[in-house]
Amino acid sequence: MGQGISWIIETLRGNPDLVIFLTLALGYLVGKFKVGSFSLGAVTGTLLVGLAIGQIGVEISPQVKTIFFTMFLFAVGYSVGPQFVRGVARDGAPQAIFAVVISVLCLLCVWLAARIAGYDAGLAAGLLAGAQTISASIGLATDAINKAGVENSAALLNQIPVAYAVTYIWGTIGTGVILAMLGPKLLRIDLAEECKKYEAELSQGTPEGGMGSAWQKFQIRAFQVVAGLPAVGKTVAQVETLSREKDTRMFVERIRRKGQIIDFAADTVLEGGDVIAISGRTEWLVALQDRAKEVPDDELLNIPVEAVDLVITSKKVNGRTLIDLAGEDFARGVYLDKITRGATSIDVPVLAQTKIYRGDILKVSGRKTHIERIEKAIGYADRPSEMTDMIWVGLFIVVFGVIGAVSFKVGGVPLTLSASGGVLIGGLILGWLRSVYPTFGRLPAPTQWFMNSVGLNVFIAIVGISAGPGFFEGLKAAGLSLFFWGVFATSVPMLLAPLIGK
Repeated sequence: MGQGISWIIETLRGNPDLVIFLTLALGYLVGKFKVGSFSLGAVTGTLLVGLAIGQIGVEISPQVKTIFFTMFLFAVGYSVGPQFVRGVARDGAPQAIFAVVISVLCLLCVWLAARIAGYDAGLAAGLLAGAQTISASIGLATDAINKAGVENSAALLNQIPVAYAVTYIWGTIGTGVILAMLGPKLLRIDLAEECKKYEAELSQGTPEGGMGSAWQKFQIRAFQVVAGLPAVGKTVAQVETLSREKDTRMFVERIRRKGQIIDFAADTVLEGGDVIAISGRTEWLVALQDRAKEVPDDELLNIPVEAVDLVITSKKVNGRTLIDLAGEDFARGVYLDKITRGATSIDVPVLAQTKIYRGDILKVSGRKTHIERIEKAIGYADRPSEMTDMIWVGLFIVVFGVIGAVSFKVGGVPLTLSASGGVLIGGLILGWLRSVYPTFGRLPAPTQWFMNSVGLNVFIAIVGISAGPGFFEGLKAAGLSLFFWGVFATSVPMLLAPLIGK
């Protein structure tokens, strides 16, 4: 038994690549465990597993973690590029200023704690990363310490995960407790009531049938136009307008006349005996049976349909509401199921006054001709593809990494974005360009997830594995005071943030 364990340990020491994958597998597993509503998450789980496995002593080239951290930063920039540029160009100035103020406040609290407690740069960096739950700062701090030219850089780097692990738990729980429970009291508001007011504000102008009657799920049925019905003698456009006035929003998709499927336009007049394929909500199509005769017609209903993720790129629709866009010609026959926004694909509520911005992703369905029309008008369909445009991704990483590495002195102090900061900006710019000119720079969502999640966690895994041997000694030296300074660094900015934001 003992020999078997020794063999496994020696094998892992000789194959650090296997150690990384083992750390990732166990780290993601540990991160899934929940206690109530709290979970460690993949990053913290990976760090803790890395620290544990690192006790056996595994040497991993620091270049590996640099490569994966670069991937992570670029993916983050790429995914938020459209929203970042829009926010800066339009109404994002107050939010940007607020973000800068809070970031500086967080940094000042960590600096003050480190000065009073006498922490070195490693513990201070870990305190910032854990107390503010900003794992990416570990990478930036590592880069800064390596380039500082200090003699004890290895010891400082080993201190980072110590402080991070100790302060992260309150950084996560404390932030939620303060903002959810104390924040409303500080602002003297009823949070639930304010949410209801905001929802009511966004719901103004909603049709009686709900937003589902403006943008709804896709279904098609065939009906015969019986002589004497109101639809006889009216154009396709008039019939569709009539249904919209009744908050039903149904569309004529195909027409069979005298046994033949015919081409038609908005001004085509319907005749008695026509069989028409109509798309709309199920309940409205069922109700239509009282006024028209539903008939089986497999050929007529054999209409090519598709569901796609439509990425908004047009300036014409930027900032407009859903209820406004629903009345446009390009929305004819198109059904909206979901809206996502930002790097983490946040679900945006489908409400009447919800505004659509460039870079948003609308999950829409409908006849292929309708999808092609709305795609041409307001964006591009991000159809499933495994291909990444590595030409542009690689060039932007290199070019902006080089630009970021340039340093200049101010008062004798060298200032630089660093290669990492340059890569982040490169991702921002390419992500924005892709949303405006969707002919190049493709980075599919699965690839973004890999670069974002796996990129960061490989970096964190190597940090933990490398710091493992000295972790417990550092923890003993830091003691319980590190946890309380973490509480201070987390709580003070979060207590002041609601008041500053207001």
